[in-house]
Amino acid sequence: MSSKTSLIIRISGIVQGVGFRPFIYRVATRSGVKGYVRNMGGSEVEVRIEGEVGQVSNFLKLLFLEKPPPAKLEKVVIEESQFNGFDGFTILPSGKDKKLYSMIPPDIAVCDGCIEEVYDPSDRHYMYAFNSCAWCGPRFSMMRSVPYDRQNTSMYDFPLCDECRKEYEDPSNIRRFHAQGISCPKCGPSLWLEDSEGKRIYIEDPILEAARLIDSGAIIAIKGLGGYHIACLATDDSIIRKLRERKKRPYKPLALMALNLDTVERYLELNDVGRMVLTSPERPILLLPKKRNSGLSDLIAPGLDTVGVMLPYTPLHHMILNETEDKILIMTSGNEYNKPMCTSIECARKRLSKIVDYFLHHDREIVNRVDDSVVRFTAGRITMLRRGRGYAPAWIRLPSQLNRPIIAFGAELQTSGAVGFSDKVVLTQYIGDTYELENLEFLERMLSFFSGVYGINPAEAVLVADLHPFYSTRRLAERWANLHGSELQLVQHHHAHIVSVMAEIGVRPGERAVGIAVDGLGYGDDGTLWGGEVLLAGYSEYKRVGHLKPQPMPGGDRASRYPIRMLIGILSTFLSESEIWEVLRERQLVDKLPGGETEVSLTLKQCSKSPLISSVGRVLDSISALLGICIERTYEGEPAMKLEAFAGGGSLIQDINVPVEGGIVDTSELLRQLLYHEGDGKDLAYTSIYLLGMALGEVALKALNRADSDIVMVSGGAAVNSVLIKGIEDVLKREDVQLVLNSKVPPGDGGIALGQVAAQLGDG
Repeated sequence: MSSKTSLIIRISGIVQGVGFRPFIYRVATRSGVKGYVRNMGGSEVEVRIEGEVGQVSNFLKLLFLEKPPPAKLEKVVIEESQFNGFDGFTILPSGKDKKLYSMIPPDIAVCDGCIEEVYDPSDRHYMYAFNSCAWCGPRFSMMRSVPYDRQNTSMYDFPLCDECRKEYEDPSNIRRFHAQGISCPKCGPSLWLEDSEGKRIYIEDPILEAARLIDSGAIIAIKGLGGYHIACLATDDSIIRKLRERKKRPYKPLALMALNLDTVERYLELNDVGRMVLTSPERPILLLPKKRNSGLSDLIAPGLDTVGVMLPYTPLHHMILNETEDKILIMTSGNEYNKPMCTSIECARKRLSKIVDYFLHHDREIVNRVDDSVVRFTAGRITMLRRGRGYAPAWIRLPSQLNRPIIAFGAELQTSGAVGFSDKVVLTQYIGDTYELENLEFLERMLSFFSGVYGINPAEAVLVADLHPFYSTRRLAERWANLHGSELQLVQHHHAHIVSVMAEIGVRPGERAVGIAVDGLGYGDDGTLWGGEVLLAGYSEYKRVGHLKPQPMPGGDRASRYPIRMLIGILSTFLSESEIWEVLRERQLVDKLPGGETEVSLTLKQCSKSPLISSVGRVLDSISALLGICIERTYEGEPAMKLEAFAGGGSLIQDINVPVEGGIVDTSELLRQLLYHEGDGKDLAYTSIYLLGMALGEVALKALNRADSDIVMVSGGAAVNSVLIKGIEDVLKREDVQLVLNSKVPPGDGGIALGQVAAQLGDG
């Protein structure tokens, strides 16, 4: 009986772009097996080995024990094969066949080894802004196609020099053997400075000069990994005020970047979980509370109690911060008002020249725009606000197999799309608001890219869009369906929210769950607008078992922008017109509407014939206006976010309650009690949010006896509100019921596409 064996091993997961083939080569050599390793067209890796049983066994042991830090082995298929009589072990050119599918590698933050080299005067990568290795650096942002080979990336424009080629071909070089993205000052991308008129500034060290300019008060656009940032001091009110005026961004929070954890802790409150998040390979922006008298400008996030900060994820960012005095800077998206982030030099020159004083460009093409990811703490949990760099496009596994491939077009605002196949969903990176044509075109391009990567023919796929008839994404899906003759399915917005949580936690098809959807608005089955819903849901069907009282939304979308209008709509359900006038004058709200008295009169006339909405977001907006916290929405979620921040330190007022009858939460009565209560403003803010949560929790508890589980899922844009979640959770805890939030995708509309795909699992 032979003591030799021969195997074919196919491995999927994050196995391309993370030094996996060189790793396989090294462990094969150490184990004494012969054969080959190669990338395949589905982004998986194929390994063939031959040898003594003990050698093969040792290889398999090392495969799982010593894989590269960024690699993730999701599926390993091992089959016996015929002997081929290999002479040794080699890395073969990539194949085109697709036996398994694997993840496209997300962009990975610079590793400690590369940073050490950047600051080592004896190393040839000394002060090199694009240093990377097999364990770190750009991946998805520079990929033109799969598999992840240099010729399929924008690094193909930079042929390796002799020294880099030597490292690339040296099996003993753990971090650079067959590392596709490597380069050095001799052969890699280069940097240069320009002024706002595009005139090149010839200087020996553009990074040092950029840092000097920032310290002197300049605003600079920096071409980074997935797009341009705009950088300036974070401690100078006048400079930030100038940036806001130029960018036409009066209140929306600005992100920060800090050199290291010590710098973060100098300015912000940070716990152990926060440290882990900030130093993770994904390096997202994390929202943290400011320390008192920290020195950071209050203009960074006006009216909010947290600011977003990230650590540098490229050598370029690290070097700039290291040369600045504060070691912390504004590092916000490089975009014009309501436009997507610039990725090209041409876009930056055209759109950012009136915003910035200088540009720091480089000549490596950004193939795929990737915005920074954003996460926050919600009632002690880490939740995602934006899923981009570091996370996308890693897939999410479904609890069951899809019958057909799916292409999901997402929602309208702050959205992402997705493709689904087998038991996997691949979400695009954050796209943005698709009423902006460029973002809609970007969504279409990314859906086409991922469909191609994963072999999905739109003519054979099910296309899925939101139920809302006027969403740009739905119109795009309808156009694709007509073009390709595809089946088109529509999924109700809040059902998709709840299903996204069901898919994350592995609820099986056929099981039912209770979910609470809390957001701004979505198109309901009955033709009204929803946004505060309790659903008894399976994957393909659901029943609306409770909701907030539908309220008039006078002026439609204008009531979203000016919350006083929404407040008038709710007040009209229990006050006369003269009483509403009295309330508005007493609280000095009349002149806060752009049209003043004329607009108030018009709004009052519209109340009786306005669309009805059962939205948590619009109720919170109204309370924010009633308390004088926010009277105009200049960015998505602003009134509710500022209300939550204002509620910090507030206490529950015991003599206020929210009636619930027949599953309907009476928000008119809540507003009536707030209106006439003489309590402290912070207490009123806290109480209103908390009691809304409690009321929805009570409705969900009553629905649980019709479900198959003892958990309640909460999703939607308002599901990141800690006070609201605490209100729901405190009710559920009384009956030992667990509350579950999204953790892999944003609970807002950036996670809708996951729910749209999962809704096709069915409940058979």
